Amino acid sequence: MKYPEFESALASLTDIQKTAVGFGDGALLVLAGPGSGKTQVLTCRIAKLLADSPEKSFRILALTFTNKAADEMKGRVSKFVPGSEERANIGTFHSFCAQMLRQHGIHLGIQSDFTIYSQDDDRKAVLEEAVKKADLPESRYPADDSRFLALIDRLKSRLIAPDRAREALKTLADAERAVAVYQHYESELRRVNALDFNSLIFEAHRLITTFPAIAARYRKSHPYWLVDEFQDTNHAQYALLKSLAGDEFKNIFAVADDDQIIYQWNGASFRNMQRFTADFKANSLQLPTNYRCPPAIVEAANNLVAYNAERTSTKAPLVAGKKHLRLPPEEHVKLMVFSDEEAEATGIASEISSKPKESFGETAVLARTRSLLERILTELQKAGVPSIIAQRRDDFLSPQFRWFVTFLKQVVRPMDKRNMTVLVDSFNRLAGTKVSAEQTFVEAEAAGQNYLSTWFENLPLELSPELASLVTYGVPLLTGPQEFRKVADKVIADFEKRTQGNNDHADLLEDIAAWNEITREIGSTVGRNIPLDQFLQELQLRSKEPTPKGATVRLMTIHAAKGKEFDFVYLIGLAESVIPSYQSIQKGDNSAEMEEERRNCFVAITRTKESLVLSRAERYRGYSKEPSRFLREMGFLNA
Repeated sequence: MKYPEFESALASLTDIQKTAVGFGDGALLVLAGPGSGKTQVLTCRIAKLLADSPEKSFRILALTFTNKAADEMKGRVSKFVPGSEERANIGTFHSFCAQMLRQHGIHLGIQSDFTIYSQDDDRKAVLEEAVKKADLPESRYPADDSRFLALIDRLKSRLIAPDRAREALKTLADAERAVAVYQHYESELRRVNALDFNSLIFEAHRLITTFPAIAARYRKSHPYWLVDEFQDTNHAQYALLKSLAGDEFKNIFAVADDDQIIYQWNGASFRNMQRFTADFKANSLQLPTNYRCPPAIVEAANNLVAYNAERTSTKAPLVAGKKHLRLPPEEHVKLMVFSDEEAEATGIASEISSKPKESFGETAVLARTRSLLERILTELQKAGVPSIIAQRRDDFLSPQFRWFVTFLKQVVRPMDKRNMTVLVDSFNRLAGTKVSAEQTFVEAEAAGQNYLSTWFENLPLELSPELASLVTYGVPLLTGPQEFRKVADKVIADFEKRTQGNNDHADLLEDIAAWNEITREIGSTVGRNIPLDQFLQELQLRSKEPTPKGATVRLMTIHAAKGKEFDFVYLIGLAESVIPSYQSIQKGDNSAEMEEERRNCFVAITRTKESLVLSRAERYRGYSKEPSRFLREMGFLNA
């Protein structure tokens, strides 16, 4: 079978990219610098494996770190090898683990329709309920027990279960209470059939190590694996991969860049790349050519990262490969200096507002911290420039959507008291009603019916037409979730109707845009006809922030900008104690923290496709600040 789009993509690759795509069996570590075409290499490799085996039924596993990256890869593969894309299992580590646990989690007592709790409020409520039921004695160190949630996350990222936590926490002052809280928190999660975000990898690892036959089944059904952004793997993710592979499996194609490790706080480490090479006897290959940035930025990036020691010793420097430059060389990099952070915000906003409006959608302002971005946002809005601070959002903003999602969850889990309480309270606020959640539970249990049906019966008759219509739409779901798509379409149409010509529904408008975008993504990448419980799990794993409208300047922290690219980039706050941070300076010039700050700067400047503006102020928060050492290291200040 001919695949013209794939053949065209393959022909456009360089020789070294073709070598990577055509790599045979065994492990390969591809060191791919920024702008080196790694996504095209990954998707072409998947397409080639599929195109070369039309008569086979095996699947290919590809893991990455964001749904956006996974969706992009799925889209390209479906264009390259139409009809074979179902054989490509592409997703994030967390979505893959959720998929595994849906299929096999029953072996651990995890029901397939589990809920994923990613929001702190949900997790705090579970923890508080667990502690309340356990009736733990007063602590010698009085404090809110929810302080242990971050500790529990760290334990799970190290794959430390509650029964091993005592040894791991032996130096902690309140270790006994921390262990008890962890144990009861996990028990309560299991009781309500829920997993928190870190439990997905933790439980998937427990599953395959407890039942190795499940791992063997994946090795047989998925004989080729690919891992994107391998440098971002933490201990749990690497251990999952290693356990899934077992002792003999080697067909892992890992793409990484040790110069872009900026998640050390989450356990990402240069050591995992070394472990991969040793554990899997991996070959290596480099893709050093940068096709994104102008030569001056490539040179600055090379100058900067050369100061780091924790990187592959044989790594080749980036090579400038961008052929079509829209701007003259003198406009590729510009350094601006201001008296203080207020002047910096005003000056950068003025610089951006003077540009053509059509450039706004390809403009990004990056900073080490959100506080600097907030000043710029204020000044841009004063200047009439459409702009937003882009960030992940784990929940919808409007009470209408929060209620609707809670309603759908209750359909799947009809006897979930906690979710039902949230549903009742949110609808009471929307409608001004006073239905009691506790009374609903008592009446439902006395009548032997589910809570949702009883709640419907207890709703007052005098609801407003808008809310009455929402309730009416939901009635068909009382008998089962099969019609949830039709119900959702009616509800969203109703929301859209009430926002027309009304400027008081900004949050609802954003949520409608986010919902439509997410449902399109889920429909195109997972399937429109997936069951409601799986839809809700996919929904929980995705950001509820809609893509900004076209001509909008995006303000982002450097961490949020990773993996993105823009024509025009403004990197602000290039001063000592800002970037690099005060904490990294305290750790010392040769510390791991300083090296990560340097990589942050490297990631930021290499987002640039056309021009880069670097800015600093001489004073921040009233204190004099020296220019960032990174400006000197990049070659923009004299030594």
